[in-house]
Amino acid sequence: MSKDQSPIILAFSGGLDTSFCVPWLKEHYGREVITACVDTGGIDAQAAAALEKRAHALGAIEHILIDSKQDFFDTVIRYLIAGNVLRGQAYPLCVGAERGLQAERLAQLAADRGATTVAHGCTAAGNDQVRFEVALRTLNPGLEVLAPVRDNSWVREEQLAYLEKHGMPLPAQGSDYSINRGLWGISIGGRETLTSENAIPESAWVLSASAFSEPLETSHHQLQFEQGIPVALDGESLSPVALIEKLEALAGGYGVGRGIHLGDTVLGTKGRVAFEAPAAITLRSISRCGPATCLSRVSNPRIRCWRRPKAFTGKLPASGRQAMPSVTPVSCR
Repeated sequence: MSKDQSPIILAFSGGLDTSFCVPWLKEHYGREVITACVDTGGIDAQAAAALEKRAHALGAIEHILIDSKQDFFDTVIRYLIAGNVLRGQAYPLCVGAERGLQAERLAQLAADRGATTVAHGCTAAGNDQVRFEVALRTLNPGLEVLAPVRDNSWVREEQLAYLEKHGMPLPAQGSDYSINRGLWGISIGGRETLTSENAIPESAWVLSASAFSEPLETSHHQLQFEQGIPVALDGESLSPVALIEKLEALAGGYGVGRGIHLGDTVLGTKGRVAFEAPAAITLRSISRCGPATCLSRVSNPRIRCWRRPKAFTGKLPASGRQAMPSVTPVSCR
């Protein structure tokens, strides 16, 4: 039993790992748990309501949904567009780019609630554990950061058995694939992504499952940018967030932005992930081609010089380093 009785702030997605963490943290530390979901896209009203219901059923004293979609665009996505950022010349940082912002919101929530501890459900296998912890310890070095699943090496079967033993609701088990969805796209992981031999099956794709077997008819659309920011789609003025969401719905069915990335993780190991990022790839392509179409060869070097610091800023979220002091002057307009 911990002497510290402040609540533990848990980054909560509703999946198995974070669902397991709620009752385990309460039992192991003897402290209340506040679940927090930082919405950086991909969560509709129905999903938000289901998350809150699940969190309370697992024993959370409170569940908080923090809408950060516009902040995500302002602090991260606009630099990914401006810098034409692709990791390994292929992957548009569909999901990992928001972890730093999510960590920032968790650190702020901990300060507001007088909490000394933040927890997450990351395993030892991927980049997210590094992104969360680098950002959290940069923003608030005094915070204790817990990673129960990683530090105790629990496997799926052990977590399910624990929840079942304690009469807790089990997460849906109908899919063999781990799907993460955000404003900038979707990442998909499964047994095929553990090796480099095969692609995921057609049925595992979320937006483009029938893009090639049942191709859609050709359609034409117009995008408008102002100072590098997308502001209108097909003549309709939209906020960047609404535009990205609408563009994803339009382009996803065509298989735009669909791929599999194999590259180096932050930890130095190899990692492979399937992704669908129709809005990201469309906006990046237009942002890259626009200057080449409109500017002379005399002007183009200036654009390249302008993009270098933007690209530098855009790549930092991959390792959770957008909170570095050097980022602010580099990312100034």
